[in-house]
Amino acid sequence: MAKGYWVSCYRAIKDPDALGEYAKLAGPAIAAGGGKFLARGGRVAAFEAGVNERTVVVEFESFEQALATHDGEAYQAALAKLEGAVERDLRVVEGID
Repeated sequence: MAKGYWVSCYRAIKDPDALGEYAKLAGPAIAAGGGKFLARGGRVAAFEAGVNERTVVVEFESFEQALATHDGEAYQAALAKLEGAVERDLRVVEGID
């Protein structure tokens, strides 16, 4: 079964404190859903049309598990902390077997 990945790119962080509150809830929610952080805000080199922005990559055992974690009650509570605090692009992508 192919793994699932969350890829989040933060275009703007308007409220760092709210992002911190989100992280306090999101980390445990993601871990409880089986997610493993592969990259979290480290160095970025952007090419072509890319933008040098905070990027987070989380691996899950399956695409379905990644979606279920995103849609779960614990992560949705964390997500509520971000409302209006950031602009980001979050995608769930299926890996290659």
